[in-house]
Amino acid sequence: MKVFKTLLVSGAVALALGNPLAIAHEHTGSKAEAPANQAVKTEHDKLFALFAASDARNIELNPVMAIFRGDMSRADKLGDFLTDSHTIASKTATLLNLSELSHIDRSKLSDTDKLAYDVFKYNQERSVKMSTDEIEALTEVRPVNHFSGFHTFYPTFASGKGAAPFKTVEDYENNLSRHKDYIAISDRAIEKFREGMETGVFETKLTIDRVIKQFDTQLAIPLKESQFWGPITMFPESFSDEEKARLTADYETATQEIYDATTRMRDFLRDEYLPVARETIGLSDMKGGAKLYQLMVEGSTTLPMTPDELHNLGLKEVKRIKNDMLEIKDEVNFEGTLNEFFDYVRTDPKFKPESREALTESYYEIGRQVDEKIDQYFSLLPKSELEIKPYDPAIEQFSAGGSYQPGTPDGSRPGTFYFNAYDLPSRLTTGNVTLYLHEGAPGHHFQVSLAQENEALPSFMRFSFLPAFGEGWALYSETLGYEMGFFDDPWNRYGTLQDEQLRAMRLVVDTGIHAKSWTREQAIDFMLENSGMTRTEVVAEVERYIAIPSQALSYKVGALKIQELRARAEKALGDKFDIREFHAQVLNTGGIPLAILEQKIDRWIASQKA
Repeated sequence: MKVFKTLLVSGAVALALGNPLAIAHEHTGSKAEAPANQAVKTEHDKLFALFAASDARNIELNPVMAIFRGDMSRADKLGDFLTDSHTIASKTATLLNLSELSHIDRSKLSDTDKLAYDVFKYNQERSVKMSTDEIEALTEVRPVNHFSGFHTFYPTFASGKGAAPFKTVEDYENNLSRHKDYIAISDRAIEKFREGMETGVFETKLTIDRVIKQFDTQLAIPLKESQFWGPITMFPESFSDEEKARLTADYETATQEIYDATTRMRDFLRDEYLPVARETIGLSDMKGGAKLYQLMVEGSTTLPMTPDELHNLGLKEVKRIKNDMLEIKDEVNFEGTLNEFFDYVRTDPKFKPESREALTESYYEIGRQVDEKIDQYFSLLPKSELEIKPYDPAIEQFSAGGSYQPGTPDGSRPGTFYFNAYDLPSRLTTGNVTLYLHEGAPGHHFQVSLAQENEALPSFMRFSFLPAFGEGWALYSETLGYEMGFFDDPWNRYGTLQDEQLRAMRLVVDTGIHAKSWTREQAIDFMLENSGMTRTEVVAEVERYIAIPSQALSYKVGALKIQELRARAEKALGDKFDIREFHAQVLNTGGIPLAILEQKIDRWIASQKA
């Protein structure tokens, strides 16, 4: 779900890294007018008037978010990210939201409205915690790393193959205008880095080195082969020759300006910043970093958990899953150690896709099988269709193994499950079922689509993405493969255990790096010892955790909480338990903090027992 999450991730991770896009869901807009109309009488009306006003301010500050909703009213802007005015306006709006909320009598709200009240309050209080001067001094001056920053999102967004439309001349001109904002943001990021150099707060050498390589790769692409040139290759037939000629000239100029800005950023990072960047990789090794990491842990898990608790939970889960993989080794009569078994699966040709076409058809077939079974587990289904397709060959080499891009709320653009067909010998078919269940249906496609299609929800619940909930749900969705019969096949089960082990190891390694001063090699060795991942895969994962502390904790914590709540409901309700209704209760109010989800499910259990 890479593209979507880069934009919508909500929580401390992106804020702590200074990712400007995340501000859209941690802060809201700038105007200080009272959001509730004086004529409003009921507490419900006051609450939803506040939600609407907050969302309007949010979109005003973060217009790029509207494009993902299909709203083109300010499509010529990205937003004034990394400016003092943007930061001040965001803080002002957050305090205004909390002030207005305090004047609403929660006791007079319905249960659904109380839940919305609680989620909104949680989000705003979270924003306050992450926007103190102390925390911002550690985050705003580290605006970019190889996982976080506009440079990881914008090229695809502007390519003609992202969420931004390219159907009219105005669409093309809007994109040119957004290019100017992108360049300004890039230049402001340099100034933020310089501020950190003055105060002694640095990003790591490792992450900055990777960013430099990313920029080198982008700059090595000929201008007219770049993603920024993509819209010129797909002019609508309705465009006149004069319009095409004018836009072609304008895009050549604008793309060169983007290349110039990228060069400025690359050269600054290479020549000035990298030599003085931080050698250590853990947040706790940075002054104030331990407190920052604790706040990020709470944001990523939406639970009051400590790094030590998560580390020990991870060790316990790693041991359990490793034992399950030993059972599969015995089931298929493999003679040898577990690591030799891992090598066998990694290298045997029967676990490799025969061709791009065969890999594509395997996902189509998995999709058909899921569709045949889905009614047994879900009463609430998305209206939006789900497309299955490989990444564009132009970007697949540097893309994740799979991802999800949401459709529009009205279903005019379907959701899309992308899979990676690059370097087929490196792809294992054992993980295909799990990847589809996670990124496609019933994973991200159900969670994202059902939320944004529910017009009864306020926008902040329809369009937000809380990793603990969203990734927790997607990982939980993988486990439904057992009930659906997919994992009766030991090789499919091997694949899902490998993926589950990855999420368990993340708990150990992320906390190890950022709270226990683990080295990069120590983290790599731990993951190689406890899984069938290749060293290349492990290195990429470890460097991800270094770049975006705590984000990887959300998967396993969220899944375990949903599994815990399901087990609680099954025990309490016995024959009255309906798996379809349980899933509806989890999904019908969008992504919410896990503690609030737990309260909701407990109320549902009590109502079913009555």
